Order: sequence, then structure tokens, then C-alpha cells
Amino acid sequence: MLDLRLIREHPDLVREALRKLNTEAPLDEILELDERRRQLVAEVEQLKAQRNAESKRIGQLPAGPEREAAIVAMRALGDRIEALDRELAAIEEQLQALLLEVPNLPDPDVPVGPDESGNVVVRHWGEPRLFDFPVKPHWELAEELGLIDFARGVKIAGSRFYVLRGDLARLQRALIAWMIDLHVNEHGYLEVYPPFLVRREAMIGTGNLPKFGDNLYHDEETDLWLIPTAEVPVTNLFRDEILPPGSLPIYLVAATPCFRKEKVSAGRDVRGIKRVHQFEKVEMVKFVEPDRSDEELQRLVADAEDVLRRLELPYRVVQMCTGDLSFTAAKKFDLEVWAPGSQEWLEVSSCSNFRDFQARRANIRYRPSEGARPQFVHTLNGSGLALPRTLIAIMENYQQPDGTIEIPAVLRPYMGGQQRIGRQPAYWEPAQARRAREQARAGDA
Repeated sequence: MLDLRLIREHPDLVREALRKLNTEAPLDEILELDERRRQLVAEVEQLKAQRNAESKRIGQLPAGPEREAAIVAMRALGDRIEALDRELAAIEEQLQALLLEVPNLPDPDVPVGPDESGNVVVRHWGEPRLFDFPVKPHWELAEELGLIDFARGVKIAGSRFYVLRGDLARLQRALIAWMIDLHVNEHGYLEVYPPFLVRREAMIGTGNLPKFGDNLYHDEETDLWLIPTAEVPVTNLFRDEILPPGSLPIYLVAATPCFRKEKVSAGRDVRGIKRVHQFEKVEMVKFVEPDRSDEELQRLVADAEDVLRRLELPYRVVQMCTGDLSFTAAKKFDLEVWAPGSQEWLEVSSCSNFRDFQARRANIRYRPSEGARPQFVHTLNGSGLALPRTLIAIMENYQQPDGTIEIPAVLRPYMGGQQRIGRQPAYWEPAQARRAREQARAGDA
């Protein structure tokens, strides 16, 4: 949420920023309501002061017609104040709702562009692998090795759902555990395990509501919402709180499932697991002092990059232009990993600085020093990293001529030392093998 004073005192600046964002917001309505609200506040304060003075005067009047007339006038004044208070409350509620529709403003150094075509590649890392055999996309690899059951995923839940099998399910689990350990042990984050369902206020606090309600899964009876990312519950840990002096910065990391109604054009990204309704993600969230948020954004990007470098996956860092910024971000960098089988760059992390935009919505403040006036914190978050696209990159970059998939070296300790992923057994094969072992042991006995 923007500071109302910014809109009031610099409306042209806000309008110009919205133009760069290629969006609109109800600024005229906000300004009109704000003007009426301030008039009402002044009028109510004046009438209350008049009522206080009149109350003292009545207390000094002797019983009689003059005192009775003054009491009647006093009651009428009270009714007027009550009516104005009701109007003021209604206006403040409407004003609050309109302010929630205004996006964050881009930082001055954000590139201006109409859409994703205006994004700027900041840097590359790593060279795409040169293959001496035909490269396969992950859906072909998964099918040949029995790593993903697409048909049964659709049967269970519908389109854009899938079932990971055997070593690929284990690899995802290992990848999440390794990323969490890296962020905790080397990057200085504290791991948290938040709820996957949140109240409406939490969604409002991070900017998901009211604008993106159609993309969220919602239980109407309880008014609980399935999280689209761990950013929502983790950011709201400190909603309506004042953090004590010396508590910032706070670095938190969480691994959660994420649920989103992916609304894309028919036929787009229908193959594989690139765009789905349910996926896992490791999320980094920061609460920092305002004068350090620029530095903290660079460190956040570096933490996400460190994951890709240790996995030895070629990637690029892309700065989002004004036309491709999210509703809440003032500045954003995406990390895109190269997928040689799919022949495309896949976004696996978005690192954003929200300034005090989320903090105002969620009322998260800190006290700079003992006795100092509370200020809004700055919040940041970034994927560290998102699955399943990281899995896609591993499968496609580490595929071998014999059709197997090499496991990145950093993940092998989390896979019991396993070095490659080959053909997976049928669902019933482990049980058959167990029975064979039991029969063999019985025969030996």
C-alpha cells in the first residue's frame, strides 16, 4: 500500500509511475475521498470542541428554560456528530479499499518498458552444455525412465497435475533439504514451517488480495486460502507488530507446497511440468531497515544464484522492466536457468524488494531505538529455488547418452551416495521383490 500522503502531495508523480507500469488505479476517487475525509475530520473536531465548551456552560447554568434549551441543542449537536462519525467511518473504509487497488511504484532505476520485451539481461553464468547425442526434453526423459506418471496425476486431480515416482520424488526431496541447509548454514536464514492455509488478512497483507483472488484456491466456509507461495504466511508472521530495537535484519526460509490456478492460453505449456497448479518451493523472506534494503536485495539475488552455481546449471539474471513488474514489487530480478531439452530459459527465482508496500498493508513496524517512533520495515523475498522447474533443468542438463540422468554432486550425499537415475520400477515391483526376499529367507531357514 502506498502512503496516502504521497498520493495527496505528489499525484502527478504517482500518475507518471502508473503510466510506466502500463496500468491504472483509482487516484481521482482516492483524492476526492481523502479531501472529503479531511473536511469531515475538521468538522467533527470543531463540533466536539463546541460540545465540550457547551457542556461546561450548561453545567454553570441554573435550572430553567435557558438550561433546558441548551440541553436540547446539545443533544442535536451530539446527533450531528454521530451522523458525521458514521459518514467518516464509511469513507475511511471505502478509501482503504481503493488504496488496496494501487500497485507499488517502480524504483527510479527500473528499466521502462511496455512488457517482458523490455526486460534487461544483467549477466550470464556458466556455458550451456554441448551434447554429442540428441537432447531430450524432460517429458520424454520422464516417460522413458518412468519418473513421472502424467496419466494418473490427471486421473486423480485433472489437467496440470502429475505424480513423481521413485528416484525423481527422492531427488525433489533431497533438493529441498539441501537448499534449506544451504540457506540456513551458509546464508544465515532461520528455517520456519508455516501453515499452508491463511486468513484473508494475510493475503491482503502481501498484496494477493483483492487483485488476484481469481488465481487463488479458497474455502468459502472458513474463508481460508491455500497459499500461492510461502511469502504469504512468512511475511505475515509479524503482522500488526512492532519489532524491538536491534531485531533487524530478519532472514527466514521455508519450504512449502504452493497452489495456484494457472490461467494460460489453451495449448500453452501443456507438456511436462513447467506450469502446474501445485508445486514445491523454497522461499527466502527478509525484514530489513529501509536504508539497507537495496543492499539486501543484491544479497538475496546472490543467495539464489549460489544455489544454481553449486548445481552447476547455466543461468542468467534478468531485471524486470516497469511493464513486467509484479503488483507489489518496486524492483525485481528473475533468475532463469537454461533447459537444453525444452530449448528455453526457465524462471526458477524471482527476487523482489517491496520497500514498505507490504509492511503498510500488514502493519509491520520496527522501533529503530528505545523510545523512538515506530517505522515501517522493508520486506523482500525470493525463491531459493522453485520446483519443479529446477528439477526440469537438472533432468535436461544432466541427461546422459545411455538415457540415464546424472545426479549433481552436491545432491549425492542427500541421495545416499547415488550417482545416477535410471529406469524406475513398476508400482508393484518393490512388493514382488520383497516377497521374493521373504521366500528366499524362508527357504534358507
